[in-house]
Parts: sequence; structure tokens; C-alpha cells
Amino acid sequence: MAGDSGLEQAPGTIWDAHSCLPLRPGIDMADLERHRRAGAYFVSLNVGMDMNPVADILQVIAWFRDWLARHPDRFVVAETLADVEAARDAGKLAVAFDLEGAVPLADRPEMLAVYHRLGVRQIHLAYNRTNAVCGGCHDDDPGLSDLGRAVVAAVNTVGMIMDCSHTGERSSLDIMAASTRPVVFSHANVRALVDHARNVSDRQIDACAATGGVIGINGIDLFLGEPAETAEAMATHVDYVAQRVGIDHVGLGLDYSFNTASAEDMVGHAVRDEYWWPPGHGYDLRRLRYGPPELLPHVLAALKRRGYDDAAIEAVAGANFHRIARQSWQPGA
Repeated sequence: MAGDSGLEQAPGTIWDAHSCLPLRPGIDMADLERHRRAGAYFVSLNVGMDMNPVADILQVIAWFRDWLARHPDRFVVAETLADVEAARDAGKLAVAFDLEGAVPLADRPEMLAVYHRLGVRQIHLAYNRTNAVCGGCHDDDPGLSDLGRAVVAAVNTVGMIMDCSHTGERSSLDIMAASTRPVVFSHANVRALVDHARNVSDRQIDACAATGGVIGINGIDLFLGEPAETAEAMATHVDYVAQRVGIDHVGLGLDYSFNTASAEDMVGHAVRDEYWWPPGHGYDLRRLRYGPPELLPHVLAALKRRGYDDAAIEAVAGANFHRIARQSWQPGA
């Protein structure tokens, strides 16, 4: 493995289904090189959440695209799966974007086509709190609304990955029942191992697998139940999903936040921390510990020590989410 891991895993095997940079135009994105050196060939970057105004999201997307275009020796803006595969073959990191929540759609499903043209290839519909589309995992969850059903249909049609991270259990089950394409949890861990509302229940895991979807295990200590620097903790959550629903339904969604010491750093403006990340659920954003990109190859090594063969490790590393992109990114019903 390239970088400082000391492992021998070949580069270009890892698909990170979700990580974050500060949502500020003008930032230096060079830290993404850490993903490439750790063996990632793709990362989905957050470009906005339910608390971000649309105008700010557009500026962030414009900056991210411009910065990446000015560094073509190492990075590629991925519009298609062919772009991702070409980047992998050239030793580059392909980058696409995701939205965390449906508020940036302004109650208009047709906004999805606009975001798609700008490079957004993945979306979940509520960020912790309930909105007009569906329920959040830290709020009363009324389930998927009529507007939400129209949004799910539009996500399927436009060619995005339908994600249920941060979503309430009832709403996520409704989304998975409504979607005509596989549904993922891009960055969510196992509630049976760590009883936290951001983690997914066995019922959600089973429903996700029934759609053909994938659970992306993240590296945040609050949701792992162990220090984020421990690859074994992530491997334990991977193993649980694999044992329950099969190796084809688990992957990696690190949810690493680069250079974000506070919520304001993360979001790009002042925000009500206690509303979006309720202290009653254990949140203290200044104390959260995130597993860094360099941890990814160590997770794969931990799985190897547990007896997983090369094909299974390849599936977890990237092949499973690669398959989801192939099934989801083509526009059409």
C-alpha cells in the first residue's frame, strides 16, 4: 500500500462512499491526496447538508470542481463510471459529490437533475432532523411523505445513489420499499453493536440488503464504540453485516472530516450545534475522533486476519459500491 501503512495491498482498490472537507469556497483540497496514497480510487465528497443554503452549496460545488480541474495529474471529477475506472487505471483519485438531506432541493424534485449536472451522484434525504421529505434519526419520524416519494422516484430516474444515512428508521424503510434501485447507507454502523440512533438496526440492514444495497462502515468513535484509530473496530462492524446479510452488502464510508475542529468549520457558517447534533445522543463535535484515510488499508488487513479471502476483501474495499454506482448512475427509470 502506498503511503505510510506498510501494507502490501495494491493502490486503487478502495471506494470511500463518504468523506467531508470544510464547506468553504477557496479551501485547499490537497488533503485528498491522503485518500489516493491510502489506496482509494474514489471518494464521494459532501457538498451540502440540510442546514446549508442553496447559494452556498453552489459556490462550494463550483470551487471543488474548479480546484480538481486544476490538478488533473492526481484527481478527476467523476461524471460517469467510465471516468472512475479511467482514474483508477491511471492511479488517480476520482471524486464525485453527495448531498446530505433534501432541504437543498427546496421541495422541488426537479432540482435533482440540476445537482446531477453539477456532479452530485449520491443523496440522502434527512440530516438527523425531520424535514418535508422524511424523518431524521434524531427526531420524530413520520415516514416518507408524498413529496418524499416523488423525490425518491426522481433520484432513481436522474441517476443518483439513493442513500439512507442520518435518516429515521421508519423513513429509511419507506425509502427502501419505494426505490426501484439499490439503496445504501453510505456511512452508518451497526446498532446491535453500538446502540446509537445514527447506527442502523438489523431490520434496516436486512431491508438494505433486500434492495441489493450496501452498508458503508464509518470510522467515527461515537458510532464504533471504540477509538476511531482502531481498524479492528471497523472490521468488527464489517464482519457483523457480512455475517448477517452477506459480503456483497458491506463496504467502507469513512465519514472523515478534514480540517474541521468545530461545526462552523464543517458547515461553513455558524450553526446550532445542539440542534443538529443533540448532546443527549452523546455528541461533542470538538471531541469526536475520526478514523483517517490512512486507516482504510488497515481495516482490510484486519479482515484478512479474520480469515476473509482476497475476493471478499476486494468486495468490501470497493467492488460492492462500484457495483451500486453501475446500477444507479445511469439515468432512466
